Amino acid sequence: MTPPRFLRWTLARFARDNDGTLTLEAVIMFPMLFWAMLSMLVFFDGYRQNGLNVKAAFTIGDMISREVVPITPAYLDGAINLFDELSRSASAPRMRVSVVYFRASENKFYRDWSQQRGGVPVLTNADLVNMRNRLPAVPDNERLILVETWSNYQPPFNVGINQQDLYNLVFTRPRFAPQVKFES
Repeated sequence: MTPPRFLRWTLARFARDNDGTLTLEAVIMFPMLFWAMLSMLVFFDGYRQNGLNVKAAFTIGDMISREVVPITPAYLDGAINLFDELSRSASAPRMRVSVVYFRASENKFYRDWSQQRGGVPVLTNADLVNMRNRLPAVPDNERLILVETWSNYQPPFNVGINQQDLYNLVFTRPRFAPQVKFES
């Protein structure tokens, strides 16, 4: 057999032979499947953490909305501790609680009071102008309790999602009193 003919024959036999293809496919596919599983785990974990943060923020807002006595600094310290327990965040959370009211004649929200825990600035009337599109339509002189939370999310694996702050804004109407007050 001449070398060119032998080469053609060897290549044809190699093309017809399917021994070991499953092993080769497995070697190629297992790393991609493993990466896909890790990616799904990280995405699911991120959505889970965000869901926990939202539920914890709604719990804090609902808790404050039921108060008929003024809120104290100790109450807000307990609220941030409760948020930390409910959200199960890996880092120290931050929270800002504000009570705002709507003036229909000016079509603007104004701040009654705002308190923060964890190092975020208190809410100002200028901040409310920027938040206007995220707040609901309410009647004149209606008050809202705004609970804003920040929690740092660190993905368990590096699959393309960076560490980030999960921010939530929830609002609730006072339930049993026309206004929730803050006692300093």
